[in-house]
Formats: sequence, C-alpha cells, structure tokens
Amino acid sequence: MDSEATQQAVNELHTIDDILRWSVSQMGKAGTYFGHGYANAVEEARALLGYVLSLTPDELIDMRHCRLTQQEKTQYVELLGKRIADRKPAAYLLNQAWFAGLPFYVDERVLVPRSPFAELIEQGFQPWLTHAPERVLDMCTGSGCIAVACAYAFPEAEIDATDISADALSVAEFNIGEHGLEEQVFPIQSDIFTGLQGQQYDLIVTNPPYVDAEDMSDLPDEFRHEPELGLAAGDDGLSLVDTMLLEAADHLTDNGLLFCEVGNSMAALDEKYPETGFIWLEFERGGHGVFVLNKAQLEHHRACYGKA
Repeated sequence: MDSEATQQAVNELHTIDDILRWSVSQMGKAGTYFGHGYANAVEEARALLGYVLSLTPDELIDMRHCRLTQQEKTQYVELLGKRIADRKPAAYLLNQAWFAGLPFYVDERVLVPRSPFAELIEQGFQPWLTHAPERVLDMCTGSGCIAVACAYAFPEAEIDATDISADALSVAEFNIGEHGLEEQVFPIQSDIFTGLQGQQYDLIVTNPPYVDAEDMSDLPDEFRHEPELGLAAGDDGLSLVDTMLLEAADHLTDNGLLFCEVGNSMAALDEKYPETGFIWLEFERGGHGVFVLNKAQLEHHRACYGKA
C-alpha cells in the first residue's frame, strides 16, 4: 500500500466497520492468500484489528459502529501494510494462533496451526476411541497445539510431543508451560519413532509434513514464511507417512489407534496402498485427508508398507 492511500485511510475512515471494509478491499487488490488459521480477508482483518484494539472478534462485531482514535488507526494500518507487503500470515505478525479454542504462541520456527484435528480432539476422537487413553503421542508436534489440546481433552493421560526440529520443540515447550501442563505433556526430540524405542500408546495423532514436490513449487508466498521442514515430504508427499505406517503398530497398545493427516496427498496414499482401504474422516468445519487405522490393520498390511 502506498503512503498516500494509508494516510487517506487514517484521515477519512472512522468506525470499525469502515476500517474492516477498507482492509478487505486492500487485501483483495493485493491478491493476499488466506489459509493460515483464517479463511478469508474479513477473518484476518478482524484478527489484526482485534489485536490492536484488544478486542475479541465478537466484541468487534458488537462495537462495529464505534469510532477509532487516530493512533489506533495508524497502528492498525501499519500492521495491515506489513501483512500485505511481506505476505506474512497474521499469526506470525501477532505471534498468536488459535487451535481447538486455545491460544498458542507461534513464530516462523513452526507451522501456523490449522489442522482439522481440532474438531476431532474436541469430540474426544469419537466414535473411534472407545476408552479414555492413558498414553497419547503427538508426532511432529510443531507448536505443540495438538498435544496441549489433547491434554485438555484427556486430563488423566500422559502425552508425549515429538519433533525432529529442536527449534519447533522450543516453541512447543513454551506453549506447554503457558498452559501449565509441564507435568502432563513432555516434549521429546525424535525423528519419527527413533527416539521412542519400547514406547507404546493408546492413541497416536500425527500431522506430519505431506506436501509433494509439485505443490511445494507452487506454494503461495505466505507459505514461504513457514519452515520447509514442516511442509515438504518428497515427490509424492508420503516420505514420512511411509515409515509411520510401517512402524506405528509397534508403538500402539492392543486397542491403539493411529490418526494421521496427509491433506492433498490422500489420493497418492490410496493409490500407493490400495489394499489398506483407508478410512477417510469427514469434518463439519472443513478439512480433509485424515485417516484412522487400528493396530490390527497396521499389522495386517505391514508387508505392503515394507515394500513401498
């Protein structure tokens, strides 16, 4: 945005509704990409403005006719300008993202939380999970959002949160501390299962890197702020999932379940292992590419995974 346009906005826009409408127009003209926790320009503008005004999205709606001060408008317009010019997701500008109704610190060491796992966690993984788990593994934890949300859902469970990235684990550890869960959630550095020898879990939840090479080359600029280690997964997007399928049964209890997100690589997974018959979950709030398998299914098809 040029300085003349921003100064005009500060001088001539007055209410919350005024500035939100203008923001949506500016982001539309700039071709801004959404999908990092916010579905569209309205949601992202509300997040940025709410941060400046210390108001929730609902409070912004209730106060939509209220006027802003000159200082508030100036601060907001500068923040929106960074969002547009740098193509940096709002979560990184604010160092905050929401997952399963919970706040998390995020920066460019981790992906911005946006998994449909939030809906599953809020539902207690029903109807697949028939008993409260005693041990849970969140593999490729990143910010730790899945592990922390699982701790709220299963307060009696012990939860391991693993990642290959020491930087990501630092963020996860911070979030675990912010939620006061140091005695329940344990960050562990591990490359898939290598750091978990002999460990078994009632529930394994994983949102691993699953972007294939073709999609990596076409990602919008907003994704370039995220760590490539958390996105790229080889030519077919399944380089980590292949190993997980092969080894997960060894780390599940007899009635244990594996829930895994592969996003757009779900078609490649079905094609690669047609014998498995993956159960693909549906979500009321959107999202796709999440399957569930139990230990018996993983053991039954292990030979197929080993040949991949």
